[in-house]
Amino acid sequence: MPHTAIPTRDIFDAGHLGIRHETLRRTNEKAVLTVVGFNPNVSNAEISRLSGLSPQTVSAILATLEADGLIERRPVVRGRRGQPATPIGLNKTGAFAIGVEIGWRHLCVATVNFHGQVEAYRGAAHAFPDATTIFDTIAAMAGELLAELPEEHRTRLLDIGVAMPRDLAANLDLIGAPAGQIALWRNVDVIAELKARTGLEITILNDGNCGLWAELIGLPRPRPANILYFLCSQRVAAAVIVNGKLIEGPAGGGANLGAMLLETDADGPLDVHAAASVAALSQVLAKAGKKPDLSNWQSWGEESPERDIWIKGAAKALARTAFNAMTVIESPLVVLDTVLDKAVTELLAEQFRVELAALPVRNFEPPGVIVGQFGRMAPTIGAAELPLFRRYF
Repeated sequence: MPHTAIPTRDIFDAGHLGIRHETLRRTNEKAVLTVVGFNPNVSNAEISRLSGLSPQTVSAILATLEADGLIERRPVVRGRRGQPATPIGLNKTGAFAIGVEIGWRHLCVATVNFHGQVEAYRGAAHAFPDATTIFDTIAAMAGELLAELPEEHRTRLLDIGVAMPRDLAANLDLIGAPAGQIALWRNVDVIAELKARTGLEITILNDGNCGLWAELIGLPRPRPANILYFLCSQRVAAAVIVNGKLIEGPAGGGANLGAMLLETDADGPLDVHAAASVAALSQVLAKAGKKPDLSNWQSWGEESPERDIWIKGAAKALARTAFNAMTVIESPLVVLDTVLDKAVTELLAEQFRVELAALPVRNFEPPGVIVGQFGRMAPTIGAAELPLFRRYF
């Protein structure tokens, strides 16, 4: 949207003048499901306390949710003070979603259950995402995954979340895609294409946001309020959580930390992608006369002097980016994923910590840096989890 555009709606405008009874009931159901989903094995009394709803309201909502198959009552816990408590948790088979990642060099499609676990997945490598064939491929993979679900669970799959880079069409030339593909991606309606082929609800999401969401859900309690996320893929996908909220922006693009400009020693300002992406690693390999194998780009992370050069440069770029972000985001946790093997990600994370500690700034407390649990699968998992969260929580 141009900077001179006048918004049609103020961010503080109320979405409606009042709350209908039906809306209130659904809001309360979501509040209860959120407490159950993020506090494993809670009791009725704990749900009432955490949600702020009366015990009677909670009991009625739990009965509805149990009848809908969304929650389950687990074996009674005995041996504590007071009356034995019945733990309540999400029913793993209560709902399913399909997550899709349309990546620069790969496609991944997975079924995810109500516990956020991957039931099954399909994947394929490509030189570039081909807009003339990729939607048929996604639909075929989704159909295979749906067929693998027990028949009684198939009606519980309502959503497909699609994780994509925000700048896919604009940067296809960087991976050698034909010029015609750029025009196709600029004009394609991804939602319409996939809905027509699958009949499911389609949500388009930023790949960095999806990766962070998967990692957030996978973190142990208590989860931190502020998180920076980097996924070193063909470009650097990134995302930010501030005060417990995923920063998505008006168009859902999220926090584009990969586009931050960094001052370099010789080449002038370059963005983070130019140093910390896996594409940057391929360029280091190519300069050394080692032609990267596009059909097996994960092999680029095998031990070599070139890989170590890339790790050093990538870590320095990520450290500067994290510091710049921390000038406006207080004390975040940094979660790092790559599409390479976890051992390579661990090496990059260690060098990341070294570069943070070496920054020539005063009164700087480096953030904690941890390696993500899901690596290259994070955007696909998050792409399924976000529609589930928005529908039920």
